[in-house]
This record gives sequence, structure tokens and C-alpha cells, in this order.
Amino acid sequence: MIRLNVFITVSSENRAKYLEIAKELVAASQKDAGCIAYDIFESGTRPEVLMFCETWTDQAALDAHEAAPHFTTLVPKLSELGQMKIERFEF
Repeated sequence: MIRLNVFITVSSENRAKYLEIAKELVAASQKDAGCIAYDIFESGTRPEVLMFCETWTDQAALDAHEAAPHFTTLVPKLSELGQMKIERFEF
């Protein structure tokens, strides 16, 4: 399995729009084959920090997700609104 923790720093001005797009990405991604878990979380102590937490069955499932129209359309929009840092774990 593959776990991705994607930490996002987003300004207060962009936060609402970011979450709107992020929720659309989450809803579509949860339907992808090989998706075990996919959600977005808000920090309880730092309002500028959000985190996607994704779990995939394998690299093929993650590759298919990253090629899917919802990913290729929405992730560039999210990248314009905030800065992302990815942590990857395999288990």
C-alpha cells in the first residue's frame, strides 16, 4: 500500500476556494479503483494548513488516479491557490 500525506499552506484569502475544489477532488478520487482512503483535513491549530491523506492499493492505482481527468483538471487549480509538500510511505 502507498500512503500520501500532502500538506498544503494556503492563505486566508484562498482558503474557501481551495476547500471547495479540494472537496470536489476528494469526492471523485474516492471512486477511483484502488483507493482505500482519500480525505482532506484542516489543522486545529494552524488555519493556513490543510492536509490530503490518501491511501492506495499499489503504484498502478496511484498512477491511474494521477492520470484521471479529475486529477489533471483540479490539481493544477489547487497548485495555483496554495503550496504543497508531499510525504510518501509504502507499507
